[in-house]
Amino acid sequence: MDAIQPVTSTDPGITAPRKPRVAVLFGGRSSEHAVSCATASSVLRAIDHDAYDVIPIGVTNTGRWVLAADDPDRWAISAGVLPQVKDGDGPGVIAPLQTTDSNLQVLEPGQVPRELGQVDVVFPLLHGPFGEDGTLQGLLELTDIRYVGAGVLASAASMDKAVMKVMLKGAGLPIGEYVVVRPGAWERDPDAVRDDVEELGWPVFVKPARAGSSVGISKVDGPEDLDAAIAEALKHDRKLVIEAAVAGREIECAVLQAADGSVATSLPGEIEFVGEHTFYDFEAKYLDNATKLSCPADLPHDVLARVRDLSVRTFEAMNCEGLARVDFFVQADGSVVVNEINTMPGFTSSSMYPRMWAATGLEYPELIDRLIRTALARPTGLR
Repeated sequence: MDAIQPVTSTDPGITAPRKPRVAVLFGGRSSEHAVSCATASSVLRAIDHDAYDVIPIGVTNTGRWVLAADDPDRWAISAGVLPQVKDGDGPGVIAPLQTTDSNLQVLEPGQVPRELGQVDVVFPLLHGPFGEDGTLQGLLELTDIRYVGAGVLASAASMDKAVMKVMLKGAGLPIGEYVVVRPGAWERDPDAVRDDVEELGWPVFVKPARAGSSVGISKVDGPEDLDAAIAEALKHDRKLVIEAAVAGREIECAVLQAADGSVATSLPGEIEFVGEHTFYDFEAKYLDNATKLSCPADLPHDVLARVRDLSVRTFEAMNCEGLARVDFFVQADGSVVVNEINTMPGFTSSSMYPRMWAATGLEYPELIDRLIRTALARPTGLR
C-alpha cells in the first residue's frame, strides 16, 4: 500500500509537513440521523489516527454543525438506543465559504471565533436527504474542498429513486416495473394512484423516493393495506416510488473506485433473514440482528460475473465516484434485475458494504484509507 503523502501547511510560519486533515461529518437533518451517527462511531474507531488528523463534526437535526467528541462509544447504537447529535455536544462550526480559504472556524459563546485548521478532505457519512443527495456535495464544491464519494449529480440522481430508474433504463440496464407518485398526486386523486398500482400486481413495495436505510418502506400484499403504506411513506417524502415485487434472491455488490479512476467490485453477497422479518427493513438492519450475509453468494460463476459487470455499468451510468453499493434481484432462471444504487451505503463495521469487501480481502481500516486517498487525489472543480 502506498504511503500517505504529508500535506505542507499553508501557514508561512510553519514549514514542517503535517498529516492530512480529515473532517468526519455525520448526523444531519434526515430520518437516518441515528444511522449516520452509528456509521461515524465505526469510522472513528477504525480510522488511522496516526496517518490522519481527524476532526469529528456532528450535524444536529436542525442543521447546526458542532465540533463533536472523537469518541466512538458516544455515537454507537447501544441496546437499541439511537444516538443523536445535540446542540450541547460541542461548540458551533462554520464551514469555509470561499475557494481561497478551506479553514474551519469554531464559534464558542462570548469568544472570538477561532480557526480549527485547514481541511484537506471531508468524509461525509450523512445518509438520506440534506447530506447524501447532492446538497452537501454542492456546498463542498463551491469551496473547492475535496470529499469522499459521489459528486452533486450522481448523489442527487441516485438518491431520487424515480430519477435513478429513468437513468438506469436509459442506459439499457434491467430494472423492475414501478410507478411514481409525485408530490400532491395522492391528495388530488387517490383512486388514480390505486389504479396505477393495481396494474403492477401484488405484492408491491411502497417507498419514499428520497430516503434510505429502508426508512418508511412497506411491503403491501393487497389493496386493503395500500393506503396505510402510502401514509407511512409520505411521512418521510412527498414523492413516492411503488415497485412491483420481483421474485428473486436479494444480492448486493460493493463498488470501489481507486485513485487512478479504475473501478473494482467485491464478491457479491446475499442477505438472508433470521426470525420473522420478511424484507430488509430498518429494524432488521440495525436493531434486531435479523440478517446475515453470505459472501460470496451461492450462485453460479456466470451469474456472479453478471452481477459484478452490472455493478460497474450501474456505477458508471449514474456517474458515481468513490464508492457505491448496487442491489439486485437474481431470479430463478439466472436473470439479474437492478434494484437500486446507494452512493453512501451503510458503512458501520457490520454493514454489508464493508463486510463484502472484507470477504474479498480488503479490511475495514484499509477500506477507509483507500476512500480517503482516492478523495485526496481527485481534482477540484469540473472533472
